[in-house]
Amino acid sequence: MAHRIKPVRKDKSASLLKWASVALAGLGVVDSVYLLVLKYTQLESLCVGNRGCITVNNSIYSEIYGIPVSLFGILAYLVIAGILLLGPSLKLAKENGPLAIFGISLAGVAFSAYLTWLEFYVIHAVCPFCIASAILITLLFLLAVIRLVKQFTA
Repeated sequence: MAHRIKPVRKDKSASLLKWASVALAGLGVVDSVYLLVLKYTQLESLCVGNRGCITVNNSIYSEIYGIPVSLFGILAYLVIAGILLLGPSLKLAKENGPLAIFGISLAGVAFSAYLTWLEFYVIHAVCPFCIASAILITLLFLLAVIRLVKQFTA
């Protein structure tokens, strides 16, 4: 009796999670690049609404050892996107990618929460693009949690 081979069915929800995360990471890169450009150009015309983004970007909290916080954001978003896009072709990324993305996004959420607290209670200025980055990394974290749960319950 001949054995029938079942066709491999791709998990559509996993693909949706992946591409939603790639899109969010891409938006995060764009947002962080904008903040980096704003930091170095000081163009008030780029600051939407009040002068909050200029005030926040010029605060002592906008750098770590002279490196703009927005550069760390760019790197984090690029690493997340890289892991997601290279995951299928690299064994290390395929096996550890979901956990790495979880860890990076968790650190990003914690750091963004701290920076948002600084904006409201120490700097007394709100940067809409900083808040957008905090929302993006939080969404990435939530998708990473879903991805991990799916991985461990499969």
